[in-house]
Amino acid sequence: MKIVVRVKLMPQADQAAALSATLRAVNDAANWVSAVAFEHGVPREYELRKYTYAELKGRGLGAQAAQHTIKRVRDAYTTLQANIRAGNLGEKGSKRRTKAESKPVTFRPEAAHPFDDRCLSWQYDAQTVSIWTTAGRIKNIRFACSADALKTLREYRRGESI
Repeated sequence: MKIVVRVKLMPQADQAAALSATLRAVNDAANWVSAVAFEHGVPREYELRKYTYAELKGRGLGAQAAQHTIKRVRDAYTTLQANIRAGNLGEKGSKRRTKAESKPVTFRPEAAHPFDDRCLSWQYDAQTVSIWTTAGRIKNIRFACSADALKTLREYRRGESI
């Protein structure tokens, strides 16, 4: 079950710069992985890892960030294929479908990226998070949310945060 809780991070200027640089780096990496996937006929996730994991690590992504990036790309292609099968992009040969099938999926520079418990930890009492970035782990980033949202986070938060 997916639970959505709205939380606002309130980083200091240097923290914000590191977070922004991290998003740009993982999304740039996702675009590269997408190009590789497109070139190789969008292989399964495990096969895509063989083509891309070492390069992602070489680009400065941590192990979990690299794995999440590969999975994000594979999930994007799965969604694209589902939309094509459902006819959401038109009939075969239509302009919209041809455009979608003719190029790699792309990711916006500031698009959200998932973080799991190895990359992001919550300190509920202090209302801070600690998060992995390409500049290293940053601690004590303040966050704000409603009392109900904080209660929900404490009781139900599991797995990934986006």
